[in-house]
Amino acid sequence: MSAPRLEIDLDKIFHNARTLVERLADCGISVTGVTKAALGSPDIAATLLRAGVSGLGDSRIENIETMRSAGVSAPFTLIRSPMLSQTDEVVRNAGVSLNTEIDVIRELSRAGQRAGRVHGIVLMVELGDLREGIMPEDLPKVVGETLCLPNLVFKGIGCNLACRSGVSPDAENMAELSALAVAIETEFGATVEVVSGGNSANLAWALSGADTGRINDLRLGESVLLGRETLHREPIDGLHTDAIALVAEVIESKSKPTQPRGEIAQTAFGETPTAIDRGSISQVILAIGIQDTDPDGLSPPHGIEILAASSDHLIVESRDARVAIGAEMKFQLNYSALVRAMTSPFVQNVVKPETRRPAGFAQD
Repeated sequence: MSAPRLEIDLDKIFHNARTLVERLADCGISVTGVTKAALGSPDIAATLLRAGVSGLGDSRIENIETMRSAGVSAPFTLIRSPMLSQTDEVVRNAGVSLNTEIDVIRELSRAGQRAGRVHGIVLMVELGDLREGIMPEDLPKVVGETLCLPNLVFKGIGCNLACRSGVSPDAENMAELSALAVAIETEFGATVEVVSGGNSANLAWALSGADTGRINDLRLGESVLLGRETLHREPIDGLHTDAIALVAEVIESKSKPTQPRGEIAQTAFGETPTAIDRGSISQVILAIGIQDTDPDGLSPPHGIEILAASSDHLIVESRDARVAIGAEMKFQLNYSALVRAMTSPFVQNVVKPETRRPAGFAQD
């Protein structure tokens, strides 16, 4: 089997997704399965749907096109604000999009007229993280115009936290989102069908027993694929953290000194390294690098320490034994490493098909 490769266990992804779907259902919250870290993988998308997610969300319309072309049938939501240059593609391929700019919403209306389609609009609200979102005081004006535009249907509101500034979802900001939904219904007589509270960072709040108010949707990706919450990257009880692993092949294995020889300048990526002389070590080089993944996001196997990386080389130290040329090493990944590995054309995806349903889950 070729390397480098991502080994993807669909049984474990199914288990993670189904577990979160069931836990959140007890809180009155449905799950939009986010496929962006999987590059719109039709296999993963189909697994999420079998696990019970209410729909699929992706930040790239190209990924949604890939899934649709592969025959994935689901409600699709574009979870990044549409580009003006792609409004026709958005209306053709996604039933709903998350929006913050009225100019884009107007163009989606025109694209809907051209295509003879009705497109759903969820308005994103800025609640403190300072990424995307309409300021709360400006929301009524945008809602009012959206309701008047042809070939659009106002679906609801949402927010995004913990992505840019690390602001945690809590009782206060979630209650504010719920209150905004109630205010819209009171002012406009419109139904706010969707109140999307956020992403995997919302899990601790949602599952804490707190009053979830009007929040009825979460957009989950990392927690499903990697089994971790995203505020502190702690494992989620009962979930698999090894559903996806990165495998790389050894191309050099030698005893080498730890102290460089010669005048030290910048590395290939502009860093000025420092080194502590520890004598000679068993140094191993793997055929993967910064071009393919985020080395800082890799967790090596026991007895291996990551020392450095360049574009195409990952340098590690083997503390237990000499490693043979052609041997493979398996690494666990964080979200950054996963996203970069998924998007590298040099990393193959090897999917282990679903073969069972975890104990305690009903068969589909």
